[in-house]
Amino acid sequence: MYISKINIMNFRSFKNQEILFGNGVNVVIGHNNAGKTNLLKALAMVIDPAAKRRLDVHDFHKHIPIKDLKANPPAVLITVTFSSGEDEKDDLRMVADWLTKPDAAFEAKLSYEFFLPDAEHQSYFNAVKDIEEADKDACIKVWSFIQHDFIRHYKYRLLAGAPEEQRGADYDATKGFDFQFLDAIRDVERDMHTGRNALLREVLDFFMDYEVKSLDLAIHTKEKKEEQIRVIRRDFAQKSSDLMAVLKGRMESGKVQILEYAHGTGASFDGAKPDFDGTISDVELFSALRLIVEHSTGIKIPATHNGLGYNNLIYMSLLLAKMQMNSDVNYMGGNSKIFAVLAIEEPEAHLHPAMQYKFLKFLKLNRKKKKVRQVFIISHSAHITAAVDLDEIICISSINGDCNVAYPGKVFPADGKSKLYVQRFLDATKSEMLFARSIIFVEGLAEQMLMSVFAQYHGKPLEDAQIAVVNVGGRYFEHFLHLFKPGELHTIKKTVACVTDRDPEKKFDDGYEKCYPFEVLDVGEYRQNPVLQRNNDEKIRYFSQDAKFGKTFEYDLIRYNPTLELLLGETVSNLNELKKLMEHVTAKSSIGDMTAEFHKGKETKRIASAILLAHNWTDDEKRVAIVASRYLNAVGKGENAIQLANSLLRNLSAPIAEKKAFLVPDYIRDAIDWAHT
Repeated sequence: MYISKINIMNFRSFKNQEILFGNGVNVVIGHNNAGKTNLLKALAMVIDPAAKRRLDVHDFHKHIPIKDLKANPPAVLITVTFSSGEDEKDDLRMVADWLTKPDAAFEAKLSYEFFLPDAEHQSYFNAVKDIEEADKDACIKVWSFIQHDFIRHYKYRLLAGAPEEQRGADYDATKGFDFQFLDAIRDVERDMHTGRNALLREVLDFFMDYEVKSLDLAIHTKEKKEEQIRVIRRDFAQKSSDLMAVLKGRMESGKVQILEYAHGTGASFDGAKPDFDGTISDVELFSALRLIVEHSTGIKIPATHNGLGYNNLIYMSLLLAKMQMNSDVNYMGGNSKIFAVLAIEEPEAHLHPAMQYKFLKFLKLNRKKKKVRQVFIISHSAHITAAVDLDEIICISSINGDCNVAYPGKVFPADGKSKLYVQRFLDATKSEMLFARSIIFVEGLAEQMLMSVFAQYHGKPLEDAQIAVVNVGGRYFEHFLHLFKPGELHTIKKTVACVTDRDPEKKFDDGYEKCYPFEVLDVGEYRQNPVLQRNNDEKIRYFSQDAKFGKTFEYDLIRYNPTLELLLGETVSNLNELKKLMEHVTAKSSIGDMTAEFHKGKETKRIASAILLAHNWTDDEKRVAIVASRYLNAVGKGENAIQLANSLLRNLSAPIAEKKAFLVPDYIRDAIDWAHT
C-alpha cells in the first residue's frame, strides 16, 4: 500500500488541488512560498496521530472569492488516497473501514475536515449579508468576522471513505501511521539528548540486547527471548545495586552536612528528612554517556562538537532507527506502527552536495529494506533533483494565488527517447530549469556564459527575475520542451526562450554545407536551421539572428559591434588583422582594401570571392560582414567566452568617460525581454 494522492481544498496556499505521489521517494520542489511545506502539513493533518488538528483563520486559503465566502462559510477538506501496491499483510486490515474500491487492487480514503457546524450557519449569513461584493475590502471584512466571531465555533473531524458520504472515522485509526517530519529549522542536539522522551534514549531502549531480540522466532520462541533478556537485566540490576551501595557509602559524611542544611531550612519537620535511594537501569546508565564520534585515528569527539550537517545525519539515522523500533510488533505490541512515512524539509540546509547524494541513496536503500514505506522530501537543491529519477520529482509553483503542479516524469512521448535524454543530462546545472521562474535555452557554452552579461547591458538582469540559462549542447531543445509545453497534462508552466543560431547552408552536389549570409544568392538551393520552422506558442518561443544577415552567435556579436576592439582578446588568433579590418570599417575603405588585409588561405579566398558576388548587399553591409566572418574564423568557444565576459564586465563597471558602447544583438535582447514576461 502507498499514499497515491492527496486532494487539498481551502488549506493555506491550496484552493482546490490534487497532487499525485509515487510509491517510494517523492521529491517536491518549487520556488519560495509555492506551497511545499503546506503540502506536508496537509498530509500530517490526516495521517499524523500527533498532529495539532485545530486550525486558525490564517490556515484557510485566502484567495476565495467574496461571492463564495458569502454563499458558504469556508471549510478545509484534505483527502488522502491509499492504493494497493506492495503486499503488506496488515495494510488491508488498517484501511478496511476507509475502502472506496474493495477489490484486489483496492483504494481507500481518509479525510480531514475543518468546518463551521450547521447550527452556526445562519449566524454567519447574518453577519456577512450586508457586505457589498463591490467593496474592495469585502474579503478582509469577512475574514475579520470569522476570526473574531466564528473561528471558536469551528470543529474538525476525520472522515472514512469518500468524503461526500460523511462517514466519521475513529482517531485511533491513525495510530497505525508513523509520520516523522523533520523541518528545516531544527535543534538536533536538543532532540537527541534532552527531554523526558529523548530520541537517543528511546532508540537505546529498543536496541539494547538486540542480539537476543533479533533471534529467529522459528528457532527461539518469544518466551525464550524474553527470559534471556530478564536474566541479563537481573544480572545488571545486581551489579548496579552493588555500585549504588558503594556510591551511598561515599556520601555518608557528606549526607550529614546536607541534612544539617535541610534541618535548618525546615525541610525535615514532623520527623521527615531527605535521604538518597534508588536504582539505575541499563538504559539510564547508557543514555548518561555522551554520544561521541570516533575517527579512524582513534580520536573521540563529542557529537555536540560536530558541525550541523554531520549531526543532522546522526539525528536522521537515529530517527530511522526509532521508526524501526515503532514498527516492531514484538517490542511495541498492539501499539506498533504499520505504515511508516518520513517527511524531510530541505535536507540541503545542512548537507553539502556530496552528502545530499549519499543521503538520498541511503534513503532509497532503507525503503527497499522496508524500514520506511514512503519518503517525502521538499527541496530547493538542484543537486537533489539531479540525483533522483524524473518520476520521483513533483514541481509546485504558485502564481497570483493559483497553484500549478507538474510531474516531469509523466510528460514525455511513449518511445522514451526524450525522457532518457533529459534524465541523462539533468545534472545540477541543468536542474536549475525546474526551479527558475523562466528559462533561456541556449546551444552552447559561449551563450551560457555571456547571457547574464548581455542582460546587464540590456538593463534587465536575469538574477532579479529568477531566470535560468541552460546549455542543451546543440539543437536539442525539443527533448527539454516536453517539460514545459502549454496545454499538455502534467507539464510545468514557465516562460521559455530558445536561442539558436540561424546557420545558413548551401546545397552542393555532395550535400549541404554551411555558408556565409552573403553567399546566399538568387540562384542555388539553401536552407537554415530547421528548428526555426517550429511554431511559437503562448509560453515557448524561438529566437535567432536576422534571416538575411545572421549566421551564428559570435558572428552577430561583431556584426552589431564592428569597430569595438574590446571584443578582441588574446584568444583571437588573427588579432592584428581584425584590428586593421575594424579601422577600415571606420574609414569606410573599399572592399578591395579590406580583403587585401586577409591572411592567405582557403577560407579567406572564399570570403573575398563571395563578398564580391553579393550584389544585393551595400558596401557598408559588406564591410561589417567581412569583419564578422574573420572574427568567426578566429575564435574558439569556451576560452574566448570567458575572456569576453571578463572584458564586458570590466567595461560595464568602468567610469562613464572610459566606458565603451556595446550593442547587444536584437535577437538576444528579444529573448531576454520574453523571459522577463
